[in-house]
Amino acid sequence: MLIVKKFGGTSVADKERIFNVANRCIEDYQKGHQVVVVLSAMGKMTDVLLAQAKDINPNASKRELDMLLTTGEQTSVALMAMAMDSLGVPAVSLNAFQVAMNTTETYSNARLKRIDTDRIKHELSNKKIVIVTGFQGINKYDDYTTLGRGGSDTTAVALASALRADACEIYTDVDGVYTADPRIVKNASKLDEITYDEMLELASLGAGVLHNRSVEMAKKYGVQLVVRSSLNRTEGTVVKEVVKMEKMLVSGVACDKNTARISVIGLEDKPGVAFKLFNHLANHGINVDIILQSVGRDGTKDISFTVAEDAADEAMEIIERHRTGSLKCSEMEVEKNVAKVSVVGAGMMTNAGVAAKMFEALYDANVNIKQISTSEIRVTVLIDEKYVDTAMNAVHEAFALGSN
Repeated sequence: MLIVKKFGGTSVADKERIFNVANRCIEDYQKGHQVVVVLSAMGKMTDVLLAQAKDINPNASKRELDMLLTTGEQTSVALMAMAMDSLGVPAVSLNAFQVAMNTTETYSNARLKRIDTDRIKHELSNKKIVIVTGFQGINKYDDYTTLGRGGSDTTAVALASALRADACEIYTDVDGVYTADPRIVKNASKLDEITYDEMLELASLGAGVLHNRSVEMAKKYGVQLVVRSSLNRTEGTVVKEVVKMEKMLVSGVACDKNTARISVIGLEDKPGVAFKLFNHLANHGINVDIILQSVGRDGTKDISFTVAEDAADEAMEIIERHRTGSLKCSEMEVEKNVAKVSVVGAGMMTNAGVAAKMFEALYDANVNIKQISTSEIRVTVLIDEKYVDTAMNAVHEAFALGSN
């Protein structure tokens, strides 16, 4: 049996936790299984490296940032291999270049294209535990690239798919997927299982348990995931295509504070304007979420949309660059103290009234809604960031999620 195990930064934050992870991996190895381990950088190492970069050069290129950040995972895997060796178990650490984790050219947010598995298979055949750097790859220039924050999850799923692993286990500092962030909603409950689609929505909407691209990849290649804690032995949450239980009306509530709203005012009310606006942003890799367009009046219209807060300044610069050219807008505004709150559930497709119930809960909690977006299994609202905790608890209680 071949098992891919991924451990997050908190799971390898210090010597004690590194040896804890080493022992858990060795348990499966000693049962006769082949084990591939994917690691994130230790603790807050990525944040420390980013702070150092900012201190040296606040405008450092994304290429150099990737060159710097990949050292975090290389430290983790090397120390883990040393720990396993000290425990008498053969292990080898490999970085993205040694494995050949081929990605697109984009720095800081690259996508995996192909994994060459020969080196990993060779090391496994020599009865070693293989420890691979998460979060990173190499592009066609042989430069290091990173997959975006949380990208180690994607590395693990990609390896599980490429190696045709029998299991893919994602270990974090929580013991599964909850109906809401238990740090915000105290009576949030752990789910035994959840569908790919529900997990993808939750991950995309701010639930930090799994990287959204890892769920997308797991669904595409049929990789069943188990999310569990590295700090205890409780059963985790299984993420798969079909769940056994009847689909709940709502499976979870998520929030995303890394959000900004941009309003472009006084655009010409004619065909192609929205395309030009969002095409300019797309050409610079900026993802847009909730979009609201006003009814045209006096030959103009307004468009509001959300982007990640850390992309807001770049988005405003892009729009400003085209303001007197292709866009011809009269005004631009950015609002950063906002957040998205969402309810997600496959059961919503066959049940009316979910949005109304959510809006009623927010009304009772005196939380104002700025914008709304929906899909078949999701309702998302944009609110003032200061009301996130209130909104999360109100909506969670309205759907009685803690009692499931």
